[in-house]
Amino acid sequence: MKSVFVILFSLIFITTTHAQTAPGAKGKITGKVTDATTKLPVDYATVSLFKQGATSPFNGISTDPKGNFSIGNIPAGEYKVTAEFLGYQKAIIEHVIVKDGAVLTLGEIKLAPTANELKGVTITAKVPTVENRIDKMVYNPQNDLSAQGGVAIDVLKKVPQITVDIDGNVELQGNANIRFLINGKPSSIFGASLADALASIPASQIKSIEVITSPGAKYDAAGTGGIVNIILKDSKVQGINGSFNLSAGTRRENGSFNLNARKGNFGVNAFFSGNAQINTNAPYTRNRVSTDGSDNQTTFFQQGSNNFKRNGYESGINFNWDISKHDNLTAGVGFNHFGNHGNGITNEDSRIVSASGAFISDTADIRNSSSKFNGRSTDVSLAYKKTFDKEGQELDILYTESFGNNSFSSSQVQDYLNGVKPSTGISNNNPGKDRETNISIDYTHPLSKKVTIETGGKLDFNHINNNVVTDTLATDGSLNLDPDQTYGFTYNRKIYAYYLSASASLFNNFLDVKGGLRDEYTTTKADFKGVNIPNYNILVPSLVFSHKFGSNGSQSVKLSYSRRIERPDYGDLNPFLNISDPHNINTGNPNLKPEKGDNFELGYNKSFDKGANINIAAFYRHNTDDIQQLTTYYDSLMVNNRVYKGVSFNQRYNIGSEDREGINIYASVPLTSKLSVRTNMIFSNRRSTNPGFATVNAFAYRINLNAQYSFGHDLSAEFFGNYNSSQKGIQGTNPKFVFYNFAMRKMFWDKKASIGLTATNPFAKYVSQSSSTFGSNFYATNERLVPVQSFGISLSYKFGKLEFKKDREKGDENRDNNGGDNGPGQDRGK
Repeated sequence: MKSVFVILFSLIFITTTHAQTAPGAKGKITGKVTDATTKLPVDYATVSLFKQGATSPFNGISTDPKGNFSIGNIPAGEYKVTAEFLGYQKAIIEHVIVKDGAVLTLGEIKLAPTANELKGVTITAKVPTVENRIDKMVYNPQNDLSAQGGVAIDVLKKVPQITVDIDGNVELQGNANIRFLINGKPSSIFGASLADALASIPASQIKSIEVITSPGAKYDAAGTGGIVNIILKDSKVQGINGSFNLSAGTRRENGSFNLNARKGNFGVNAFFSGNAQINTNAPYTRNRVSTDGSDNQTTFFQQGSNNFKRNGYESGINFNWDISKHDNLTAGVGFNHFGNHGNGITNEDSRIVSASGAFISDTADIRNSSSKFNGRSTDVSLAYKKTFDKEGQELDILYTESFGNNSFSSSQVQDYLNGVKPSTGISNNNPGKDRETNISIDYTHPLSKKVTIETGGKLDFNHINNNVVTDTLATDGSLNLDPDQTYGFTYNRKIYAYYLSASASLFNNFLDVKGGLRDEYTTTKADFKGVNIPNYNILVPSLVFSHKFGSNGSQSVKLSYSRRIERPDYGDLNPFLNISDPHNINTGNPNLKPEKGDNFELGYNKSFDKGANINIAAFYRHNTDDIQQLTTYYDSLMVNNRVYKGVSFNQRYNIGSEDREGINIYASVPLTSKLSVRTNMIFSNRRSTNPGFATVNAFAYRINLNAQYSFGHDLSAEFFGNYNSSQKGIQGTNPKFVFYNFAMRKMFWDKKASIGLTATNPFAKYVSQSSSTFGSNFYATNERLVPVQSFGISLSYKFGKLEFKKDREKGDENRDNNGGDNGPGQDRGK
């Protein structure tokens, strides 16, 4: 894979050298967008720059809270400038002449409001599906037909640089250690069960997904893979409006409701969404062959099936108040619930033969198992933004509190055939509470038009109470409390963080640079018996170089570096032995240290006049103190004075280092005016170097294709196919994954309503998943049939009477319309 970097560096060097030798300094266009009626600024309006005669823009920007904009790095030439915002007629300025090195001031660009009724609104600007920015990649799923009626995990399958397996496990550039946020804020909804949380957020609620592979100093250091920020829909336009979304299918049902109201300087957004995964049955077989100290061979075979269903809902209300020209206050409260229930029957057979092949024993049993999980969380936030007369100077204060209340219960009973042994069984009940508090202060200060500094601090406090009550099955059929498997603990982790960063435009706007340093000090206290977890401090640097070039400024190159860490959580550290499945015992490791990752990325992006786009990102990641799970087989294992036979013992360790290098290629091409295709490909190689193990080199790739066709008359269709290859690990091989679906959507009633049809893997009921695990004295295979085939229908309807105005209440006519900010990437109503 090193050749990938050499080739990419060479291409960029050649192109950049050409750009440097091009005659003439670059120019700049500035101006201000205002409401033609009220004369007030139009904040966050979209200003686009076209090469004269072209149909697609090659550069653009959003206006600031005062309506101002500035577009730099423009080659000399003739251009067209447009300004637009939802609810206004588009303003077009033709034949704009930019000279070498000159600053052209357009003055005020006045936008005339359109009609008030929703049916009169025409959105002429189409948000691109993928946006490449200096510090992130943004995926906008508004036109994602195949995810309609789905959930967040279905949308994530389409996002560049992200892979999702059949069980909903998410990786970013091949790394599963991802920091998930909602509207730029942490939530305890992700701490209880990530897969359930991502399956509880309907796709209809998602405005965009931000992928941040090299986060700057302002972001938390957690997550060696990077950050995924899910932005939920909101609206900051005047008036009352909303939407309904309903879907039903053979595998999943969900619905959502949004209501937005805004008048003058005060706005409210309320939402509710719920979903349910209908009960599915997944057959499986497992086979493990092992040897003991006497070279006796045991073959342990399992065959059965699991029934599984899931449900969840989320709701919330958010308030936004522009107190004055420079002061904005936002507050919100959200409620989340999700749960699942599974049960199954497994036939088990354990056959032992001697080294010479002589029969020793054969024991068979039937195991009945059941599990149930419920998670609830409440998220509260309060944010204050202060802006100043100096453009770009601002102060942000954010307080968030997240309360989680979760419970997990499981039971299993083994009935031995022919009465060779009495029945055995165990029952667990595990309630817990999780509370996370975050307080952050961020300050931005422009030293000049080209240099800006940012600084701030954050407190992150996490408190967990957890209890486990275990009963075991007695010979008389009664359940008795097992004191050795009954316990409780408290866990407290505190993180104190401070950062300083600076950004600058250098060499006459030739190079944009942003660098910073973050310091995080972590203390952890837990009353695990005989365990003392040390405190630690870590410095997290980050650096980004970005350069735009090309005859029309349509190309860019970015080089970035960041250090990230992955802290072990309470489940990783807890030394308690979990024997809910006597053949698979799990425990934590209180000696785990945080995993550290150094991430390098080199990216190239090019936009074409007719709308095509290509993005190439080569990456290299080096992890030390790499945290991985190891499985050890024991023929006999004593736990709390009780002997268990044929046990796979699972525990996580800091094992050596891991290097991953690869390349991600994303391309979007409008083949015709009706047909467009997108593809996203990831090729990577992972090298694990672990003392006591052979070095493992594992190549893996993921390829997907998305094709969308418009038939006209508001009818469109889409195909999406995805293939994830298998990949070797230090103890086995993970399965490959094939997924595809078809979708159609018809819009009507002036695009206020739509109906959609989806079909997922329509030609096969199951997806087969084969994996293996091995150690010095065992080899195991696992075959699962996962039901993914489904057919569904979805309905959506938008309603409301909108007033797209920038006016204020009486007495506030001279105030700017400062819309504030609800966190990174919050919806601006565009």
